[in-house]
Amino acid sequence: MKLTQEYGSGTYRIRSYEPGKVRINDELIESSVVVTPDLLIRDWAPQHPSQLTVADLVAIIDYKPEVVLLGTGTSQRFPERAVLRELLGRGIGVEVMDSAAACRTYNILMAEDRRVAAALILEQ
Repeated sequence: MKLTQEYGSGTYRIRSYEPGKVRINDELIESSVVVTPDLLIRDWAPQHPSQLTVADLVAIIDYKPEVVLLGTGTSQRFPERAVLRELLGRGIGVEVMDSAAACRTYNILMAEDRRVAAALILEQ
């Protein structure tokens, strides 16, 4: 799925997504990734939602986003409650969705100059 709308002042835009792959700007990424309007974290550790831990959230929490879009691969799968509780307890909103929906939503919020983080689990 190719995404084309280009608004907002963010440095990092999601150009396209397909299962296991996401194009951010001109770079094709094939491993889990965290993207914000001005930060890109390649090779993010979790490869499946069940592997996501509180420790994996440190860089995201340090960014202080308004909301985290957790893309869980080809279908919506919720992580452990402790992971969600860590974000919510810090006043950070979290939406869990499939990775395609997370990519689309990220571009919309980024275009509105919102402080958003998309944490995309790209299963291989």
